Amino acid sequence: MDGSDPLTPVVSDLMERRPVPGMIKVIRFIIRPLLMVLTKRDWQGMENLPRTGGFVLAPNHISHLDPILISHFMLDNNIAPRFLGKDTLFDTPVIGWIVTKAEQIPVYRSTDGAAESLRAAAAAIESGQVITVYPEGTITRDPGAWPMSARTGAVRLALMTDTPLIPMMQFGAQEILWPYTKLPKFLPRKTIRIRIGPPIDLSDLRGKELTEDLLHEASDRLMDTITQMMVDLRGERPATPRIDIHTLGRSRTNYKESSNHEGDA
Repeated sequence: MDGSDPLTPVVSDLMERRPVPGMIKVIRFIIRPLLMVLTKRDWQGMENLPRTGGFVLAPNHISHLDPILISHFMLDNNIAPRFLGKDTLFDTPVIGWIVTKAEQIPVYRSTDGAAESLRAAAAAIESGQVITVYPEGTITRDPGAWPMSARTGAVRLALMTDTPLIPMMQFGAQEILWPYTKLPKFLPRKTIRIRIGPPIDLSDLRGKELTEDLLHEASDRLMDTITQMMVDLRGERPATPRIDIHTLGRSRTNYKESSNHEGDA
């Protein structure tokens, strides 16, 4: 799929038609035509998306534009985008109202609220919805835009719901809006490259107690896969060791109940 795509979304007839919230339909109506003009697309691996039922979609995080560009991909593949997002976003004027109406799920990282977020996400998955979780939990700090290490939320969700964990590698959004910058550069048109891999093999870990060691093993498998997918795309390997997200400091949160945490979302 490339920049010559028609404005009408092309989705597989085999893909289950999942309901899309009204707010997302409004956003799609406004944003999709612009993206079709301003970006080119190189999307591959859609055959690896489960046709029915809920699952966890796990993309690397390279730009503040990721939710918009990933949602474009998801909607064109008949998947309603539903993300686990930082809770502070939900308290932002206007944006907070929009993401709430779009049925996104706030995540209160490193607090008791993290477990509440995961339970809400698990219920959605078990009802047949697709939940997108950035394994890194934040935009990469790697100077080459390579994936960092992962928090455990994505793999925990897949294991606790016994559903597929689907890796997504995306590259190109950072050429429009580099991490932690504010001015996007849409022209000349950039190509948004997305690769969907087969489900991460967690068969030897399913049904076991979700210890920290087990969750970190599963998370390493996920990030190793996404990194290799990026290596295959870019034709080069990272020049430096993978950044450990746990060295980046505590996440800001508006969660009020407790400063303790249950689970690393």
